[in-house]
Amino acid sequence: MNPPQPASRPASGPVATGSGDDACGTSGAGVRGVRRSPVRRVCALAAAGCVVVLVTLLGTGLVVDESYEIRLPGDGVTALLRAVLLAALCVHGGELAGVRLARRVGGVLVELPRGWAVWAAWVGVGAAVGQLLLVAGSGSPVAGVSGPALVDAYATRPGLLALLEANAFLLAALCAASRRPGWAGVPLAAVVFGEALRAHPETGTPEIGVALTLVHLTATTLWAGGLLHVLRTRWCWRHDGAVGRELLVRYARPAALLFAAITVTGVCSTLRRLPLAEAFSTGYGRVLLAKLVLVLVVSGLALAARGRMRREAVLPGAATGPARAEVVALGAVVLVSAVLTAVPLPPAPG
Repeated sequence: MNPPQPASRPASGPVATGSGDDACGTSGAGVRGVRRSPVRRVCALAAAGCVVVLVTLLGTGLVVDESYEIRLPGDGVTALLRAVLLAALCVHGGELAGVRLARRVGGVLVELPRGWAVWAAWVGVGAAVGQLLLVAGSGSPVAGVSGPALVDAYATRPGLLALLEANAFLLAALCAASRRPGWAGVPLAAVVFGEALRAHPETGTPEIGVALTLVHLTATTLWAGGLLHVLRTRWCWRHDGAVGRELLVRYARPAALLFAAITVTGVCSTLRRLPLAEAFSTGYGRVLLAKLVLVLVVSGLALAARGRMRREAVLPGAATGPARAEVVALGAVVLVSAVLTAVPLPPAPG
């Protein structure tokens, strides 16, 4: 009697074998690898959380006080809530794009990392509700809890947009938990549209500013969130380096277009909002320059990762290090962008 032959892996890509893994949760993981220490993971998350809180709460005051500008009420809390909201948008939107990309590479039954979309959407709900309370309390979320203050907030443009975003994230969470998680893209698009309207309350040509922000924020969401999900997926596929490399290569192609869209829309928005003479003398200008420096760093890391992809046939995982650093730098860009929304706008160039 001949011994049974081992089942061959289908050509569509890596599939689940049921051995289990904390990071991969579609149907279990493939081959067990070296697990990260829970203590190190918790310490890293705690350190990242401290950086986010300190930068958002203190960064706005530092840049504004130095230029002797009038600070907006609750600017630090506003920056923190905006950072949380933008991060939730990137994680959820990037996961939608990353899942579709992974299934094009590996097939329908491909092994995927555990979804973060539901949690990200609920975090987005909390951040949007926090913004609504800030509007109701004129910068104090505690004062905004009272019923009359909330009713008055609904009559304002910022209050209505915060309510729109809270409801959109709530609908996205329900979609992510349903059998059609891809439908969450519709309410997430409403969040992007609400952010574009919030960022351009101008009376001159708001439609141009809204269109620029729509493209800019959508491209940022897909670039940052998509890369995060691609790296998480590649970790689940670490037992099949060729397929993981193909996933990263396929991500790199549209990422170049996303970078071009971010650059063009960012430059156009800057020229519309910031007089060049005030680039160094205003808090808005200094934060914008810091964001520009971070974008240049991200660009260098992206080029390094793309260059190392050619060496992965000889040295597996060569592009992973720069790609991870790129994710961290993109997180810093999102953080600085949140601070940028909480500093007073300079007078529009005449």
